[in-house]
Amino acid sequence: MLEWIGQMENSKVVALLLFFSTFCGILIYVYGSRQRRERLESYKYIPFADEDPAAAGPRDSKVQGNEPDQDQ
Repeated sequence: MLEWIGQMENSKVVALLLFFSTFCGILIYVYGSRQRRERLESYKYIPFADEDPAAAGPRDSKVQGNEPDQDQ
């Protein structure tokens, strides 16, 4: 069995079947349950959510370049 998979022309078919079945499994997982689908769909807007300025904390002034270094 390992010799058959080790041949280049057969390993491509095995890899294709492995990746395709993984892809189908992910689709079934995501869209199989309505609650899970709605929860995962709500996550797509996370990168666009505004950051709360009060929770961000003070920024380092050296990074912003507003003040010269005090060490000089």
